[in-house]
Order: sequence, then structure tokens, then C-alpha cells
Amino acid sequence: MAKYKVEITGINTNELKVLSNEETILLIKKYQNGDKEAKEQLINGNLKLILSVLKYFNHTNINLDDLFQIGVIGLIKAIDNFDLSYNLKLSTYAVPLIVGEIKRYIRDNSVIRVSRGIKELAYQILQFKEQYINTYGMEPSNSLISEALQIDEYKIAFALDSLKQPKSIYDPIYNDGGDTIYLFDQIADKKEQNQDKDLQISLRKALQKIKEREKNILINRFIVGKTQMEIALDLGISQAQVSRLEKNAINNIRKLIK
Repeated sequence: MAKYKVEITGINTNELKVLSNEETILLIKKYQNGDKEAKEQLINGNLKLILSVLKYFNHTNINLDDLFQIGVIGLIKAIDNFDLSYNLKLSTYAVPLIVGEIKRYIRDNSVIRVSRGIKELAYQILQFKEQYINTYGMEPSNSLISEALQIDEYKIAFALDSLKQPKSIYDPIYNDGGDTIYLFDQIADKKEQNQDKDLQISLRKALQKIKEREKNILINRFIVGKTQMEIALDLGISQAQVSRLEKNAINNIRKLIK
């Protein structure tokens, strides 16, 4: 796979048609009047939209071909529910639905598998604790459990944690009626990125052209490695505001380096 290009098996992405806004509106009207062929044209004419979304999921271990198919489901839902009266572009309406379907799929297919032995140990611990509480009216200490079951103390917490439902980095943790904040937004980005020199130069120039506040947020977020919550505390604003400012800054950077 090329660095900035998503390639899907069996599809020549260079030959994908992109519909104009006028063509899209005409086809939507036809589809809403019962023309099923218009729906197929709408799907085929917006496949590049799905590819543009997939660029942001290159960090996952899930096959991009599978994510592309899931993205198509999101696109179909957007086409089926699109309302021309809101005067929106189909792409504007479709992107959140495509992203939502992909994130849901990643969440549901990123299960952490725990060995049967660890789970059995966890249930033994729970049974012992229940019996002890029923007998003595108090919860046993870890050292007591360790001695009774002949296991190391550190294994107790480890085994019990195996019964907890794992969280996805795409789980929503906050929404103030605007942009949703996901668990991923709380994680500091400490990963070193090996970018080519031309891109680095373009980024430096773009950073000098955006607003000072946006620049500082990007530097703190992706170079210093702070979380959105840490930046919010520094600036005395809400995390939701930091999230919006960060997204605006990234969008502005993208426009400048194209």
C-alpha cells in the first residue's frame, strides 16, 4: 500500500467516477422517486469518499478491504436517509455515517482473547470470596486468597481483570451536543513519525500560516504529547473546545499542504 493511498483489492481507484453535486442531486431525486439504478450510480459515484475516510484507519490491524465494505454500508445508509431539504452535500452527510460504521466494526472485531485457564482461576477466586463473605461477613484479603488457593497475589488482580469488558479506543466518552470526544482523543500521541523532508518543510510552512492558538494546540498534542484534557487545563477551556480547535487546525493544515 502506498503511503498516502488506500488500495482495495479488485478496484482500480484511479478509474472511480466522482459525481458532481448537480449529478448527485439529480440521482437522489430519481432514487427517491423509485429509480433503483440511480442508487447504484450514487454508490459507485461516491466510492472515493469511502477511500478518503479509510486513510485515517491505516493504523488498525483490520484488513482495509473489509473496512471498505463496511464503509459502503455507511454510504448506503446515507443515501437511503438523505434529505435534500436541508441543503447539504451528500458527502457532508455521509462521512459521519461511514466513519460511524467503520468504528463500530473495529470495536466489535477487536476482542481481546483471554485464556480459559485465566478465566477459570477468576471464577475460583470469586467463588472463594463469596463463600468467605457468607461465612465471616467480610471480604478476604488478597494474601488470604493467595494462601487458600495456592496462587501468587499478583495473579488475583490479573485474573479478575480478565472478566472485565475491554474498552475500545473509539468508545465515546463525552458529547456536549457538538463534536463527540472518543477515548482515542485522551491518548497522548508519543509515536515518532518518519516523514519525508518535503512534507516536513510543507508542515512547518503551514504551521506558520494558521492561527497561533491552533498552532500551539497541534504542537502540544502531537509533538509534546499532551492529551486534550491536559491542553484544556492549560488553556482554561473545555476539552470539547480543544477537540474542535484541534480538528479545525488539522483541516487548515491539510488545505495548506495540498
